Amino acid sequence: MNDFAEHLICHHTFNAQNLIESYPPKLRNANKKVVYQIACSPNISSGELVFSRWRTVPLIYPSLTDRTEIEEQKGYFEYPECEVVSQRVEWHLNFAHSDLFCAYGERVFAQDEMQVAEHPALASLREALLSLKIAPFTVENGEPTPILIRNVERRCAIATNPDPGLGRPFGLYGNNFAKATTEAIILATKPLNPPTFTNIIAMEAPSGGYNFYEYEIIEFILATAFTGFSAAKVESQLQFTDPIIIIHTGFWGCGAYGGNRVLMALLQLLAARLAQVDKIIFHTTDDVGAKALATARMLLERDLAIDGANVNDLLAKIYAMSFKWGVGDGN
Repeated sequence: MNDFAEHLICHHTFNAQNLIESYPPKLRNANKKVVYQIACSPNISSGELVFSRWRTVPLIYPSLTDRTEIEEQKGYFEYPECEVVSQRVEWHLNFAHSDLFCAYGERVFAQDEMQVAEHPALASLREALLSLKIAPFTVENGEPTPILIRNVERRCAIATNPDPGLGRPFGLYGNNFAKATTEAIILATKPLNPPTFTNIIAMEAPSGGYNFYEYEIIEFILATAFTGFSAAKVESQLQFTDPIIIIHTGFWGCGAYGGNRVLMALLQLLAARLAQVDKIIFHTTDDVGAKALATARMLLERDLAIDGANVNDLLAKIYAMSFKWGVGDGN
């Protein structure tokens, strides 16, 4: 994977405590201020987080030696802590905007903003990047430039599931977060002491499509995921000589962006295989999601005939499946 290092745009290391003290977040939503106070009290951030940004890696078809293991989990991200001795390096997707973490302080509360709220140093990272004039873009000039953040503290866990007894009858996802009472936010936010540490792959999916997916959009999605997953291998190898790389993902780009669930799952599974990731854990959240993932796995294993094919042939086959855009969820 050393060949991919030439696609590195920048690489920066930040002391977490200095980051929070020097670049405090700008929180405009009252409920996000409540979460931040819980997460950062006492303010004992530790360690160093590593930021890297990557140019698009050309889609190649390496000699495939091992299949990527695929595991389904019905729940949302739980951010398990890995033992150092295991050599497991786990990464979690951030369903990013092209301008990284740009809405972290606003009323919105989708996957991106939820992740920042639970990892408050990410908000300070955003402010540091702007102050230091380090480009925070996950897409630039029409090309994917995924951003990876290694070793950031997760300082709280926010329950977003519906629970009328705790003041969140409709849950806290999306627009429901800003509508919730202060008491409901306090009850939903559990501080983590000690904090755990998370590795993040931030990349933006296409949005605003209509009718059938164009070939170029399918190619863009695959290139984005392949670049992000390949960069995760490079970053993981900075920790271990022979790491076991696990990527947690879900229906990236299928909420507000209206992506097709089967297609977005299929392209991520294919990207993981091309990048030779050891394992991908796909969080389906419910039975509808489980059905979409099962369809994507069937297409990958039955219809694409990956072994011996080239990437252009695979893209042509996927395009011929005539996937249609969905509708954004309004969040």
